[in-house]
Amino acid sequence: MSFDYRSIGAISLVATAALTTAAPSAAQAHEAPTTTADRVLRVYNNNIENLVRNNADGSCTRISGPDHLTSMLVDDNGKTGTSGVQAPDLLIVQQVRGTGQATAYADQLSAKFGYPAGTYKAIVAWDDPEVWGGTHRCSRQSLGDLKKKQTNGILYNTRTLSLMAGDISKYWSAGWLKPGTSYRDGAGCTLYKPPSNDASSADEHKWKRTSAIAAKFTVKATGTPVFAATMHLPEQNGANACAGAGSAGIAKSGIHIGADATSLMNASTIRVIGIDANRTGIAPATLGGFGMTGYGTEATSGSRKIDYLFVKGAVQPSSIGHTVGSTKSNHLALYGFVTF
Repeated sequence: MSFDYRSIGAISLVATAALTTAAPSAAQAHEAPTTTADRVLRVYNNNIENLVRNNADGSCTRISGPDHLTSMLVDDNGKTGTSGVQAPDLLIVQQVRGTGQATAYADQLSAKFGYPAGTYKAIVAWDDPEVWGGTHRCSRQSLGDLKKKQTNGILYNTRTLSLMAGDISKYWSAGWLKPGTSYRDGAGCTLYKPPSNDASSADEHKWKRTSAIAAKFTVKATGTPVFAATMHLPEQNGANACAGAGSAGIAKSGIHIGADATSLMNASTIRVIGIDANRTGIAPATLGGFGMTGYGTEATSGSRKIDYLFVKGAVQPSSIGHTVGSTKSNHLALYGFVTF
């Protein structure tokens, strides 16, 4: 684990490095908004599953970063692959392997729109999390091994957004009800990190995939402060909403927001939170106390809606319910284009 300028070992600000990529097509080389002429913040959320998709037959398929991005980025009409697809400002992701994968993915996003490497940067909760688990349900073990390191991140467009050194939160842990523990409305919940994480050596570091991270950005053209956070809650949250420390979380959803992140959020006009909650039935008004509304009306993982995008801001309507059905992941991407 690396230490940043704030001596917080769980946070790494990833500066992207150059990749060898093909030149983008004319349809791809769109300019991101840099003036007030297009005051739209384009936000996406997706659990990218380490860019390895689990198939129903037990096999797994590795997905390239460019193919994944093409499958989820949409134009104002919710369509992928058109000349109207513009560069996103924020891409909130869950389940990346750490700095290395975040760097490559950010560079591929830059290249897709004809920008130099380093135009997109990323924040990850853990720079290089330890491995955990077994096959990860991949019959080909080499693909399962690609899913053994998991953390969460936020990619941002440096053409449109700036980030100050003090505006990244400490990571915060998800809540977890250890299997077999008595539960009633949050009773029995604990923070999912040592010494309360999975006891087996194979799962010792599994908790790192649920470390949340947040940051406050500034829109360069207008000075508008923007808060973004990424969360991934444990599977156990599906049966029993658990946010840690004996709490069922906000509106009994299993969601809670760390103290540092809350301070950054309170100082922001636009607020976005992307979550793989591993729980169905979380209402759009769940984070209404923070002025936020949930977007995305379709199932995101098979027949279940377990992924959520909450936004404070004027979100443009979506013809596809803010859910991108073509996403090349086991989770469908959510998006919101916020005017300001």
